[in-house]
Amino acid sequence: MASPSFPFPAHYLRLVADLIRGGGGDAEAWMAAHGIDQSALASGAAALTPSQLEALLSSALEAAQDPALGLLLGERLIATTHGFVGHAAMNSGTLRQALELISKYTPLRLPLLSVRLQIVQNEARLHFDTTAPLGSVERPVLEAVMLSVRNMLEGLSLGFSPVQAAAFPFAAPDYADLARRLFRCELRYGQTWAGLVVLAEHLDLPLKIADPEAFREAALMCERELEKRMAATSTVARVRSLLLERQHGFPSLSVAARLLHMTPRTLHRRLVDEGCTFRDVLEDVRHGLAMEHVRAGRLTIEEMAYALGYSDTANFRRAFKRWESQPPSSFRKQPSTLRSKS
Repeated sequence: MASPSFPFPAHYLRLVADLIRGGGGDAEAWMAAHGIDQSALASGAAALTPSQLEALLSSALEAAQDPALGLLLGERLIATTHGFVGHAAMNSGTLRQALELISKYTPLRLPLLSVRLQIVQNEARLHFDTTAPLGSVERPVLEAVMLSVRNMLEGLSLGFSPVQAAAFPFAAPDYADLARRLFRCELRYGQTWAGLVVLAEHLDLPLKIADPEAFREAALMCERELEKRMAATSTVARVRSLLLERQHGFPSLSVAARLLHMTPRTLHRRLVDEGCTFRDVLEDVRHGLAMEHVRAGRLTIEEMAYALGYSDTANFRRAFKRWESQPPSSFRKQPSTLRSKS
């Protein structure tokens, strides 16, 4: 099943091009290689699929010759670059209001991420979950978005940084010292999740720069844009996004239909009209996540089967062999260069 395209803000592309130039790279050659011209940069957004974004950012890393490109991009992504989402966040009355707004409207700026707020004892954790496999560019995408949000939260707190820690689901990179200087908080590498940590006791403290009227107006614009985006999004894409958001417990067809505000019969009919079934979408999502898990190498085969909702490991092995014509254990033993081409 082909992955649907999503709108990627053109302003983000302009910033990436500037960073390539700043590092002495050929930004024009990078843009030409991906069919990006000045008219595309002047538009509101470019339509990309997840694989196109991966190729785009992967070649940007090569052109910039700087593995910390994600951090450098995040440092430049100030609140105003995020449109009405950033404007509303900067006028929030409390950190909780800002975090809930970011959680709800992040898909307007980057549909490949879903954001959720979770309270764990005395920590408020803002999780950043990918909704499609990003492969080699997952790290720079997470670094850019998380650093941008961290700086936004510090800005609305008038210089006091409410972010206590940042968690990353990968090992510390060679440029970890730069990351520490930019995030200015504890960095937790090798975690099972990606996100920012705020003390729960700070969530409901009033913010001095709050502007209730400006917040309401900006939040209303975000809501209208979200409704427009949802109306224009295919049912397959909506179901796929829903499954990825709930990948630690996939909903059934009936539950998914309820979450999407339709009956199971209507959901089934719309999916069939688009050439697939609910089981097809679930299979595609499981396949993509399985490939990410195998490449990451952090989970055992048994843990992967459990994470993907299989009743036993044998069922997962059979499914993986159907997808890749070999069991996951054999696939994992291949050199990374061969696996990346699968």
